[in-house]
Amino acid sequence: MNSRSPAPVPAPVPAPVPAPAPAPLAAPQESAPDAARPRPPPPPPPAKCSKKNKLKRKAWHKLSRKEKKNYIDADLCLMGKPATLGLPAAANRWEELQAIHQIPASITHGVGAFLPYHRLHMHAHERAMREECGYTGAQPYWDEPLDAGSFSTSVVFDPITGFGGDGSGPSNCITNGPFATFQNNLGPGYWTNTTHCINRIVNDTVSLMSGQPYVDECLAKPTYLTFWPCLETAPHIGGHGGVGGLMLDPIASPGDPIFYLHHTWLDKIWWEWQAANLPARLSDISGQNTAPPGGAFPPPDPNALPLFFPPLEAFPPFPSLVPPPGSPLPVGDPGNQTTLTHVLDMLGVIPSQTIADVMDIGGDLLCYEYV
Repeated sequence: MNSRSPAPVPAPVPAPVPAPAPAPLAAPQESAPDAARPRPPPPPPPAKCSKKNKLKRKAWHKLSRKEKKNYIDADLCLMGKPATLGLPAAANRWEELQAIHQIPASITHGVGAFLPYHRLHMHAHERAMREECGYTGAQPYWDEPLDAGSFSTSVVFDPITGFGGDGSGPSNCITNGPFATFQNNLGPGYWTNTTHCINRIVNDTVSLMSGQPYVDECLAKPTYLTFWPCLETAPHIGGHGGVGGLMLDPIASPGDPIFYLHHTWLDKIWWEWQAANLPARLSDISGQNTAPPGGAFPPPDPNALPLFFPPLEAFPPFPSLVPPPGSPLPVGDPGNQTTLTHVLDMLGVIPSQTIADVMDIGGDLLCYEYV
């Protein structure tokens, strides 16, 4: 009897897998608000600061002709680089550095953060020059006591090895030097933002407030709460008012390249005050966070040195220091008291930092010294 193998059972056919449904179309995106502006990727951690890699900031008077040219060329380079951050009216990298002074001006002047903010701003300028324009030096400063009372003859205004001279004509535009043709798009003031020249109205009398007696008066103050208002009055006003024009605009003044030499000198004075009592003054910070309308400082000291103010016509037209609508508010502090956790917002030009991060110029973030 022949045996027959059973017929093979066919394998089950798998049920068909349905195709995935098409993804819904994304809703149209609105333009990003200011808070969502593009920000640079986080930088690598800074190298450990050492005596070997610490930048040495020198007085402009002590730089060689080649060093001066290299610095000015780097500023011209920033003026020629296109803007990328979408900050209002800023057309180039130089004006982005100006915008981070203009936009938060109401919370960086007449407040405890005045000196820390400007220290980080000077670092931002120095870093942009070095990383984007091949500059190998450090940010110089204007040793203003050498020229106090005679700004008009300072080497800083040399048309060949400096920043060009005084303004002239109906708009007081500078007419010589490397920046004579630069057209600035920010200011005057907060949001007027019209295209204009760099203008100056040099005032030797006002520049007296940059003299050494005024510096010494501030250095003698025992606490940050008394030192900072002293420095923000004179000699701060001495440099801005002594140069005049765009430098006298408290909001858009970084449009004049001399701004960075002036504020680096003020930073040097602050460091001299800190260095007189270390480490205690690496944590001494105080003051209000927002300047009240009509003035931010204590009543004038009757024993203080005399103040010299430029005539009203020397001031460019700008709105009052009352914050315009949409101005940023302080972040990182409780109430209206400046602390080490206060955030210094660089609006994407460089990463923002806290005041604690910038208290030591020899730390890993800043890593410079004055020589």
